[in-house]
Amino acid sequence: MKTILYLHGFISSPASLKAVMLGDYLRGQAPEIEYLVPALHHRPAQAFSEVRRHCREKNPADLLIVGSSLGGFFATIAAEESGCRAVAINPAVHPQTHFDRYLGPQQNLHTGERFELTRDHVAELAALDRPAITRPERYWLIVETGDEVLDYREAVAYYAGAFQSVVRGGDHSAASFPEFVPDIVAWARENGPRAAGRASP
Repeated sequence: MKTILYLHGFISSPASLKAVMLGDYLRGQAPEIEYLVPALHHRPAQAFSEVRRHCREKNPADLLIVGSSLGGFFATIAAEESGCRAVAINPAVHPQTHFDRYLGPQQNLHTGERFELTRDHVAELAALDRPAITRPERYWLIVETGDEVLDYREAVAYYAGAFQSVVRGGDHSAASFPEFVPDIVAWARENGPRAAGRASP
């Protein structure tokens, strides 16, 4: 069975718009594909432990991980570890270098859960990080140049050699995501890499 594992971003949840949209499409157009959307803990080590568990239960050839923002970071690390493929949407690249500005009280946008973002969170991200990706053909990067949270150029450089769709304008929520859903699902049905689409910034 083919599986798509969707990983939401920081202070988000399985109720995020992209997670729900992808799930709705799969139910209508590809019900044979298993869809998993775990609720990721705010502690990176705990969140990634859950991601690892799901990956270990699947054949890498049958697994596609789709991750947005911090979920894109987790998707990339999981793909590096397991050998599966991944779609990274406006991903956080080396997130430990960005999280200092968010230290302090946080609240989940969907669940209302409150927690304190500390340097321990940042240290856990640094421990997971990889300096570079291997086998770029396993990755599809989708970024929007109007991302107001992350610099899309960092992702373009980090995922050099990967399939890249660079969309003019947009925002961090990835407004163009609906356009890519059919191709993401088509890629999940395949056993190998293919040119999912490439655009230059």
